[in-house]
Amino acid sequence: MKTTLDLNDTLFTEAKALAAQQRISLTRLIEESLQLRLKAQSRARKPQALPVYRGKGGLVAGLDGRSNKALLDAADDA
Repeated sequence: MKTTLDLNDTLFTEAKALAAQQRISLTRLIEESLQLRLKAQSRARKPQALPVYRGKGGLVAGLDGRSNKALLDAADDA
């Protein structure tokens, strides 16, 4: 597919030089760059499963798990 791009002059010059250095076409450089960007974007969108502790235990009796102060105080005592 053919298309027209309006690129910043400095970006175009740097991309052209990089393509020449790697002995690939500017088109190939742009294609590879877009593929990398799209892969990174799709990985970022995948929801991550949160780890769930399934062991036994829990809060010490009488400790209010909704209170940061109580939790910090209990951690200091441990």
